[in-house]
Amino acid sequence: MYISVRRYSQVRSVSEVCRKIEESFVPLLRRTPGFIAYYAVDGGDGTMATVSIFSTEAMALESNDKAATWLQANAAELQPEPPQIVAGKVKVAASA
Repeated sequence: MYISVRRYSQVRSVSEVCRKIEESFVPLLRRTPGFIAYYAVDGGDGTMATVSIFSTEAMALESNDKAATWLQANAAELQPEPPQIVAGKVKVAASA
């Protein structure tokens, strides 16, 4: 399992970006082979993070390109700064 975490700052409206994500980016991800899960987190004060989980490293890294393309086309006016990205193989996982 591979994860890509993107941290965004200076977001003008986290709620509007999340609405757009749910409306059009999540359906795009769901059609992507190897997709496992996606989360968007409101960090407060104009920060947010997204977590994309895929079955392979290539798919997780490709999700960064998809996110950048989608953001440019759908929410560039709300997100002026490129994200900080951390991606890699899951080394520890736990769930309830």
